[in-house]
Amino acid sequence: MPRKPRFQLPGYPQHIIQRGNNRQPCFFAERDYRVYLEAVEQACRKYGCQVHAYVLMTNHVHLLATPAQNWSVSQLMQSVGRRYVRYVNREYRRSGTLWEGRYKASLIQAERYLFACSRYIELNPVRAGMVDHPGEYRWSSYQANAQGAVDKLIRYHAEYLALASDPDGRATNYHELFRHQLAPGLVDEMRKALNHELVAGSSQFKDGIEAATGRRVSLGEPGRPRKDEDSRLY
Repeated sequence: MPRKPRFQLPGYPQHIIQRGNNRQPCFFAERDYRVYLEAVEQACRKYGCQVHAYVLMTNHVHLLATPAQNWSVSQLMQSVGRRYVRYVNREYRRSGTLWEGRYKASLIQAERYLFACSRYIELNPVRAGMVDHPGEYRWSSYQANAQGAVDKLIRYHAEYLALASDPDGRATNYHELFRHQLAPGLVDEMRKALNHELVAGSSQFKDGIEAATGRRVSLGEPGRPRKDEDSRLY
């Protein structure tokens, strides 16, 4: 059965996740995280992607990125996957697959979901019990978005730039967003969209994407409802 095409439109952010095979680790030492981030940064320059948020967990990765071309994200993930797997296999004298199948991605409505998605991503280490505060975790974009740290991978989205007229003000206002919990309904919708590689946004936004792509953007096919592969996704 052929794989269904992903929703990929230039200028629309995508929430991306890729897991280690069988939920096994894909990072084993500090250098591994650095090699992966370097691979992402170089591939973004080559294929035209802007990363707004990320987190590298022990056994999976989240990215929030906007593509410049239809296939920018696919080319990004293929390039990073090949380069990083070669590095891991060489470094640890292993062979075989590292990733669990292909990555998953959902297109999101920036005006409604950009900050919810970036907070969801950067709070992963807190939900996993690894740290008490996102600022304590080294391998995420929180330091860049909320503390003004320099991160050569991060490119600020227009929604982020609109938070204030200066970098310090933007970081402060972004940090303030973390004082409020993410609405459970919003989180559930993002998870469902990511699990099924659909679209997260308002009804009007979804109608526009459906018209632009000629494809259904929500679940609702006949038959028994499908159970989400993983209702947590961390």
